[in-house]
Parts: sequence; structure tokens; C-alpha cells
Amino acid sequence: MPAPEQNSVDVAVIGAGSIGLAVAYYLVTRHAVTRVAVLDPRDPMSLTSAQSGENYRNWWPHPVMTAFTDHSITLMEELDRTSGGRLNMTRGGYALVTRRARPADLIDELYRGYGETPGRIRLREADDADYQRSLRSPWTAAPDGVDVLLDRALIRSAFPAYADDVATVIHIRRAGSISAQQMGQAMLEAMRPAGVRVRRAAVRAIGGGAPYTLELQTDAGVETLRTERIVNAAGPFVRDIARMLGEDLPVKCVYQQKISFRDREAAIARDMPFTIDLDGQQLAWDAEDRALLAADPATRRLVEPMTGGIHCRPDGAVDGDWIKLGWAYNETASDPHADEPIDPHFPDIVLRGASRLHPRLAAYIGHLPRGAHHYGGYYTMTEENWPLIGPMRAPGSFVAGALSGFGSMAACATGAICAAWVTGSAVPAYAHALSAARYGDAALMAELARSGKGSL
Repeated sequence: MPAPEQNSVDVAVIGAGSIGLAVAYYLVTRHAVTRVAVLDPRDPMSLTSAQSGENYRNWWPHPVMTAFTDHSITLMEELDRTSGGRLNMTRGGYALVTRRARPADLIDELYRGYGETPGRIRLREADDADYQRSLRSPWTAAPDGVDVLLDRALIRSAFPAYADDVATVIHIRRAGSISAQQMGQAMLEAMRPAGVRVRRAAVRAIGGGAPYTLELQTDAGVETLRTERIVNAAGPFVRDIARMLGEDLPVKCVYQQKISFRDREAAIARDMPFTIDLDGQQLAWDAEDRALLAADPATRRLVEPMTGGIHCRPDGAVDGDWIKLGWAYNETASDPHADEPIDPHFPDIVLRGASRLHPRLAAYIGHLPRGAHHYGGYYTMTEENWPLIGPMRAPGSFVAGALSGFGSMAACATGAICAAWVTGSAVPAYAHALSAARYGDAALMAELARSGKGSL
């Protein structure tokens, strides 16, 4: 039997971020597809994946997304076990915080996302010893579901660093943090014995059709690669690859920013869960600054009401002292080929906003510690903010992308689902709603348009 062509593979995965690596990993480990090339002009996990918030949670306002991330967390836990704890998983939870007392709409969304399974949603309306004990349990013993703290005394006891005006805390328990880089590295190491490697190459053109011929720009010059199937996992560049295949994907790229720094004031407790302030606000400025900002069209938005969603968490090792803050308030799409639209005002903005919930952070306004890291990355997203995972129009082509802000936590399920699509295997029932097929489901699209919250 003749040897396969050297420049020929069964599957070409375009993109070596967490999503592309996960697709290749599950092709190898679940479906024994080993003639796989992972193509990227950059080092693995060095673009969007390098800017990950490295958080995970299993609750979303829609049961499809809840099932999707539940599945992904199960796969992450499996990978963490088989890799000897490489993912550094924690399970401190997500705390969604508001100053609204008993917010009926948010509680209704919990039931919508989790369903009516008894015991999964627990309303804590008084100081509760069971809840307090659960906070001290090992992370592997943390409960599932969500605890809704409606008693201010309980909130003060459990989270004393929060501002005194917090009235409700929604504590999602199957949630926490991971090391996204270690997850990608563990996948790479598991694939190497099968012969899978990442090739440093940019895809410049795609010709033919199942089999396809890819024109690659490499350090050595232009090369070609023949492949039976293509997986478009190109992150912010999924539209570029799709257009080479004659398709325009309904996605956009929105640049979001974060800061991280050493918390020398010990403003954030090391055991604090990943916390999101759900409430909108107007930033506090002195009169002179407010007038200057309002006079400039480029900064006027900073004195106007701003959306909620500021998030904060301890960063790194439990015994470390770094923290991470973010606020995805930008809604303007950007061209990922252009220079990154980093905003020099962002550190001041996010600190002013975050100090409303975490008052001790105010000490850092105008005084960020030396070595603070200000960075950003592209949220590649559909209008409804659900991913695209599944077949594209061209035969033998598939997409795994548009994982806006939740790529790391959803990488494992995305990889497993896409690998199943590629090999013609069964996919979970929820997976069809995450493929482009949903655009033909008028009822689902109307539902998402009404809610305006495909994901949080």
C-alpha cells in the first residue's frame, strides 16, 4: 500500500488557539483521526487564547448554553484528572452581585437556564449554616447549582469586602478558574504520540473542494497542503477563512480589555469567587474632570450611564497577590487586522467602576502598582452571542468559532462536538442549536431576539 503524500492530511485545523487544539485533541483521542495538521502563523495559544479570563461557569440564561458549558466542564475535569491536575482547576464559583433586593427577573432566568431540577436553585433568605459550611469545603466537594443570597447579614458574613449596599448575590457553584495555557499544553502533549504537530503557516488561499488544496505561507516560502476536510477555528479571522470557502459568516470582532496587578493593599480576598457587578453606573469624577470629559466627543461616554458587568477576581496561585479586573463595555466592532484599539483610559475607568463594589480598590485609582498589565483581545461573536460549531456550506468544511468571551471554558465541548461533526458521529441534542442550522429555526431566533440574552 503506497504511503500517504507528505503534504496531505485527512483534516486541516486552521487555528492553534484553545479551540483549534481542542478540535484536534478530540479527533485524535475520541475518533482515532491522526493525520491532522494544525495550522497557525503564530505560536499555539498566543493570540486571543493568551488573553483569556481563565474562568468557567455552567449557568447561562438559556438551557442550550447551560447544557453546553456543563458538558465542557465535565470534559475539563476529565482532562484535569488524566493530566495529573495540569489545569489547576478551582471551584470558588461565580458571584453575580446586585443592589436590587430579590430581583425576580434574575431569579426567573436561573430557572430558565437550569430548568426545574429540584435542589439546583437554593434561595438563602436567612443566615444559613449549610451554605457557610459549603464555602469552606474542598473545591471537589462544592455543590452544583446556585445559591441565591437574599439576606444582607448572610452576604456581609460570607463576603465582607463587598460594599454595604449589596442586596442580592447569585453564587453559581459549578464555576471557578483554570489555567487555559496549561489546558492547551496538556492537549498538545497528548496528541504528539499520534504524530499531530502544529505547523507554523498562514493559510493564504483555499482551492478545490473535498479534497481541498491549501496555499500556505511558511518561513520557508509558499507550500501547498491537500486535505479532505477543513476546520475553521481561526478565532478573530474565521470570516477570512470562510470567505476563502465562498461563505460569509455572521460574526463581528469586538475588542475588550483587562488589567492585572499585584494587590499590595490586599483589597481582594484570595478566596473571593469571580465576581460580576451586574448593575449599571455612572463613574464618579470631580467637577473639573467631568467637564473636560464631557467636552470631548471621544470621552463623553465616560460621564454618561454605563452598562454593568465589571468583573474582578484573584489571579494566579491561591497564596499569590495578583488580581484581575475587566469590563466588557465596548460595543463597537473592530478590524482584527488593524492595530489593537487599546484604550489608555481603561485602567482608570475599570478601577473607578470596580471600586463601587470593592471599595478598597479605590486606593489604586491613579496609583496602579509598577508592573501592572493592561491588555486586550477580540470577542468574536454572532449577534445573538452564541457560538458557531458545525458544518459550513462547502462540503467537508466545518467551523468552530464565535466563542465571545467564553472560549476557554467552552473549548473542550467545542472540540468534542466539532470532532463529532467532522467524523460523522453523533452530536449532543443541544449541538444543533449551536450550528448555523439555528438560523433556519424561526422560533429559536425569535426567542433569542426577545430575550436579548443568548449569553450573559
